[in-house]
Amino acid sequence: MFRSSRSAFSISSRAQTQAKVRVSQPSFARPSTFISYPNSSRSISSTRSAASPRQPDTNWRAMAETDISKYLRQTHERVFECNRTWAAEQKAKNPDFFALLSEGQNPEYLWIGCSDSRIPAEQITGLEAGDVFVHRNIANLVCNTDLNVMSVITYAVQHLKVKHIVVCGHYGCGGVKAAMTPKDMGILNPWLRNIRDVYRLHENELDAIPDEDTRYERLVELNVIEQCRNVMKTASVQQSYAENRFPIVHAWVFGFRDGLLKDLKFDHEKVLKEIQKVYNLTG
Repeated sequence: MFRSSRSAFSISSRAQTQAKVRVSQPSFARPSTFISYPNSSRSISSTRSAASPRQPDTNWRAMAETDISKYLRQTHERVFECNRTWAAEQKAKNPDFFALLSEGQNPEYLWIGCSDSRIPAEQITGLEAGDVFVHRNIANLVCNTDLNVMSVITYAVQHLKVKHIVVCGHYGCGGVKAAMTPKDMGILNPWLRNIRDVYRLHENELDAIPDEDTRYERLVELNVIEQCRNVMKTASVQQSYAENRFPIVHAWVFGFRDGLLKDLKFDHEKVLKEIQKVYNLTG
């Protein structure tokens, strides 16, 4: 989760120890670059999409200051180049696209996901602009003391009338991994404690898993399920469901190995009945 994908870029060379680059004209869908990294035997010739695999780290210490500045400028400018291309493509497909978009939003989904840069909600689900209302944070947590996520849920349910609320985690989550690490994480401690509490709630099940990686992946799943429970503890969700029979809450996990979403089969109605023994806010 804390690792980020690197955008395609170009930098100039001032010495043999600096990067040598041959750059083609950028395009939105597939900018193509040839990159040699300083002090590294690894070279990449790639045609990259927006969700391309992570490239090897650049040795920043071996780069001249002017090269770093140029890299930062080019990665900034590339976003606007991609934006112009995307806007042109949308207009070509539908001349009224932006006129319709400006009239307002009516999304079917609220997506609560991890901030990890490798998991863009719209791209992995095939949804379009206007289809999904998105909230993301470290390890896709839904904490009742977090006014951000509470406000997002309330707005999405009461005003946008979303039909589905998806809590989507992912295997390989750095936040979950950090929570399993017996180490002081500074300002992250209060946030990670929510995940550690999930471990405490399911301690017997998790401790019975001998393989550490399997235990880690199961904690990812259990964390998503517990956050779904937290969503259902909110007044806006309970009241809307009592009146409209929506939204339905879903627990999903994304896998990097195959790029597929896994439905954890969260039983919305069953869990709601269990929760409302203590958290009934429909009165």
